[in-house]
Amino acid sequence: MASIRRRKLLASCLCITATIFLLVTLQVVIELGKFERQKFKNSNFQNGHTKVEEEPKHRYPFLKKEALTSNGKKTSETDSYPIMLWWSPLTGETGRLGQCGADACFFTINRTYLHHHMTKAFLFYGTDFNIDSLPLPRKAHHEWALFHEESPKNNYKLFHKPVITLFNYTATFSRHSHLPLTTQYLEGIEVLKSLRYLVPLRSKNNLRQRLAPLVYVQSDCDPPSDRDSYVRELMTYIKVDSYGECLRNKDLPQPLKNPASMDTDGFYRIIAQYKFILAFENAVCDDYITEKFWRPLKLGVVPVYYGSPTITDWLPSNRSAILVSEFSHPRDLASYIRQLDSDDRLYEAYIEWKLNGEISNQQLLTALRERQWGVQDINQDNYIDAFECMVCNKVWDNLRLQEKGLPPKTWKAEVTHLSCPEPTMFTFSPLGPHWSTLREMWIPSFQQSKKEAQALRWLVDRNQNFSAQEFWALVFKT
Repeated sequence: MASIRRRKLLASCLCITATIFLLVTLQVVIELGKFERQKFKNSNFQNGHTKVEEEPKHRYPFLKKEALTSNGKKTSETDSYPIMLWWSPLTGETGRLGQCGADACFFTINRTYLHHHMTKAFLFYGTDFNIDSLPLPRKAHHEWALFHEESPKNNYKLFHKPVITLFNYTATFSRHSHLPLTTQYLEGIEVLKSLRYLVPLRSKNNLRQRLAPLVYVQSDCDPPSDRDSYVRELMTYIKVDSYGECLRNKDLPQPLKNPASMDTDGFYRIIAQYKFILAFENAVCDDYITEKFWRPLKLGVVPVYYGSPTITDWLPSNRSAILVSEFSHPRDLASYIRQLDSDDRLYEAYIEWKLNGEISNQQLLTALRERQWGVQDINQDNYIDAFECMVCNKVWDNLRLQEKGLPPKTWKAEVTHLSCPEPTMFTFSPLGPHWSTLREMWIPSFQQSKKEAQALRWLVDRNQNFSAQEFWALVFKT
């Protein structure tokens, strides 16, 4: 089993600044500027679609450990093993021979391997997937694999059929993905059952003299889910302590103001004092479930959840969260929370599962038991390791089929592997002083991304390198 060798790059590589979505024309200028710095060598390309290049006539015997020397050093790795080329430099590794069960592959971010005859798969990180350069022309034996666990707001193009179906393999938050990452923020069953941070209800009732029944902690304001609009309206009906940059009315202790402190013991103990927490995702997509949901369950706080429409498939028990979708208006939700706040018996029904250590959701139990990666567990591969090995193993499976004279198995991503509906906005009251340009841009940005997806698909299917000018001209033509 491979050890956990890698971690993600700096947070700046994992997040896309929200200002990218403010003006479409600004985005075009940025892309054109990049083009001037990095021109593709495509001056001789002609219009029209070309055929996918044929795979070289090589045969690949099953490679055994003899390919490694007696002292463990690599011998001609790139000539002996399938190459998995990270087109997005997520891992930062220039070259590593990775063992995936009985199979081995060479993993690298070095793009000079683009035309190497042993390069079999290109690995992409969704947030970094862009039009600046793609491994084109795509040969018949070149498979594309997508790793994307992030919010759709980081790259809307991926969430449309023309683009997601470009990939052969996927690892996304969707349960339908080839490597589902739906439980990526949950370490395991035991942390859900743990009573380490649980504050007794009697103590919480006493704390209510100085704390609101609800707490809200968000610093990513006005995302596609429009959660701040809902919470702002909710605040007119019930008291909410808000610690983040969004709608802040209460301050955290200075050492805990850094967002990195949100997984520290000190932060946990502050949040655990509350009866309810507003657990609102930044986007509304099936199976997109983040730490906003799992964290309160670990702390013994009842989540008031807004986000994944499929959340009921992942609840520890039938009564472990309050679902915003079940209330027609924030005033109705506020009324229900006040009822629970004043009746210990009704409130305890939502934490009974935790007090008894009983998780009745078999789907959740099965997903955690069968997943091939761990969360913060040095004894297991992380999900990037698992993604790499999934692709490596599938490539090897097809090589073995070819050795037997059989056709390779075709893998292709489907729309369900990464799909989110168009964002919507809450309309509780007319636009006032809290109006946000960013809030207003998510819907047109999503609509624009449909055109971008169609244009990108046409250009990739043409199977020639293309310029930023070509891409944007096609976008604005459609």
